[in-house]
Amino acid sequence: MSKREKKLYLIGGPMGVGKTTVGQILKSHLDNCVFLDGDWCWDMKPFQVTPETRKMVIKNICFLLNNFIRCTVYDNIVFCWVMHEQAIMDNIISRLNIENCSIIKISLTCTEKILRERLEKDVENGVRNAEVIPRGLAYLPLYSEVQSIKIDTSKKTPDEIVREIVSISDNS
Repeated sequence: MSKREKKLYLIGGPMGVGKTTVGQILKSHLDNCVFLDGDWCWDMKPFQVTPETRKMVIKNICFLLNNFIRCTVYDNIVFCWVMHEQAIMDNIISRLNIENCSIIKISLTCTEKILRERLEKDVENGVRNAEVIPRGLAYLPLYSEVQSIKIDTSKKTPDEIVREIVSISDNS
């Protein structure tokens, strides 16, 4: 008896593009699904990006992903994070036991104007600090180099994006 193949959805994109919202909705559309956000491994005060914290966060992310990949209860794993460089995605994948798991790599993007508006709204609502605006805008063009399926979220609702991802998954 062969095991069912799992699907791991790696969803990248700059902050403010809608990864978390899309990931949560996608979780509700897939059977036996878990949603993980890489930002949970960075939720610290003070927020410090050092070689040590980067290494720790990647190690923690891969530990969690591998545990869910091994768990027979889940068929679908949705992971979102700011994976703006191919090396980040490759590093994560290289540490995973994906023997019986297909990977669907997606980058959510949008126009610079839309991203600025979304981030400014988040700052106004106290969800983000203003320093994320230039960082998010700087990351946006980097996704063109990431080997993934690109979905432009500029004029789409989260539900439309999820339907697109499900369609991609069904055809893979």
